[in-house]
Amino acid sequence: MDREKIEYHIRGLLEAIGEDPDREGLVETPARVAGMIEEVLEGTAYSNHEIAQMFGKTFSAEGSDTDEAVVMKDITVFSYCEHHLALMYDMTVNVAYIPRGRVLGLSKIARICDMAAKRLQLQERLGRDIAEIISEAAGTPDVGVRILGSHSCMTARGIKNASARTETRTYTGQFKTRKDLQELLV
Repeated sequence: MDREKIEYHIRGLLEAIGEDPDREGLVETPARVAGMIEEVLEGTAYSNHEIAQMFGKTFSAEGSDTDEAVVMKDITVFSYCEHHLALMYDMTVNVAYIPRGRVLGLSKIARICDMAAKRLQLQERLGRDIAEIISEAAGTPDVGVRILGSHSCMTARGIKNASARTETRTYTGQFKTRKDLQELLV
């Protein structure tokens, strides 16, 4: 990311809305915002493949039934909508996959969800990205992802419907056709 360019444009944004970027409370704002953007959009620097490589630590699942799913629920993430740069918040991600001889370290599942969310996103794409990364990292075609979240482009502006929640589900492999696997995500 070009931190200097971000700072320049944030200063210009402050001026465009009628603020004085040289007043005491705003002098350091462009630098603060640039630092925040680097942090909350860190995932932009990595492809799905690179994230799978970063968090692909697996362990042997020898002797496990190939129909047994690993399920992790209520992973909290936030992201920013690419349409309005608005916060997507109060998001929970449920992930399930069927191991094929290897299982991911549990913290890696949450780290994958977090890093995929640290991009300008659409909730639908976020689910697909997580499924793709989990599939590659765990070496399985069978992945399900459910995301439930609020979008400030709906709750704080526009329609201003504060209780609106969006749910998306992404299924690959056996999750596409097996209702029993899909129910694990609820």
